[in-house]
Amino acid sequence: MKYVYPAIFTPLPSGEYDVRIPDLPGCITCGKDIANAIEMAEDAMAMWLCDAENNQENIPAPSEKLNVNHPQFINLVVADTTEYRRENDNRAVKKTLTIPSWLNAKAEKVGINFSQTLQDALKERLGHKDLEARIKQP
Repeated sequence: MKYVYPAIFTPLPSGEYDVRIPDLPGCITCGKDIANAIEMAEDAMAMWLCDAENNQENIPAPSEKLNVNHPQFINLVVADTTEYRRENDNRAVKKTLTIPSWLNAKAEKVGINFSQTLQDALKERLGHKDLEARIKQP
């Protein structure tokens, strides 16, 4: 599901931003700059909303009008819970594959962990260094 909520951004003297989504109680985050603050707000909202969906709680309607004081400003933020779940789901998925018998024998002889080897190869092929932290050994 995709959701859009207004977020209140408060610039801090350090150059960072405090971000609050008033319609989602306790949904507060921050970012080192505006781009990072928006990204963090998307992540915090998606996490909050996934939890509400999982617990079959009512999802609050977004406010149509908020008031802020300068230098605060309001920006709409989008959260996609379907995409968030896909990116953060570390459950193991069983895959059936085939390799030549001779390769299987050699790999077993030296004790290669097939799951870890496949994960490492996929991460390298996809060029995602950040996948290292997301994909856990089963």
